Amino acid sequence: MSSTRFQPGQSGNPKGRPRKHRRPNVSAFEIILDKTLTITQNGKAREATVEEALQQQTLKDALAGKRLAIRKLLKMIEKRERALEQKNPEPCRKIELKHHYSADNADEALRILGIAEPEPAFPTRWKVHAWATQAALSRPGRKKLDRREADNIRFFSFDPDSLKWPRSRVE
Repeated sequence: MSSTRFQPGQSGNPKGRPRKHRRPNVSAFEIILDKTLTITQNGKAREATVEEALQQQTLKDALAGKRLAIRKLLKMIEKRERALEQKNPEPCRKIELKHHYSADNADEALRILGIAEPEPAFPTRWKVHAWATQAALSRPGRKKLDRREADNIRFFSFDPDSLKWPRSRVE
């Protein structure tokens, strides 16, 4: 029997083929933006990334009145604001609401707006003017009224005979 390096049934590479090292998905544009440049600002040279240099140039052009640069600058500001908002969300403040209702105030508001006023024969009973009742009846999507509700509307309205009842609203 001949002598071989590997026994029958044994692979010559037990670990298998080595995997390729994958580079992260980075675009060429992102690689360029991370490079550094020497820029002169206010008479002084300093190191800055390409991205920072482009932002400085955009700001300079926007201040010079170039519309495209102004639009780009506004987008940069919006992007920054969104990032800051996500990073530091504004805490929710509980606001306590207090309601104070007065029937006298509501009655006076109805009188000032010309919607309702006291009935002359019974000053404690208020009636709604026909135009306001008609506006309420004419609103689309309202439920059907039964006979009792329709009678109450007639009773608490001035000049109920002038009301035009929408079709199929009164049962």
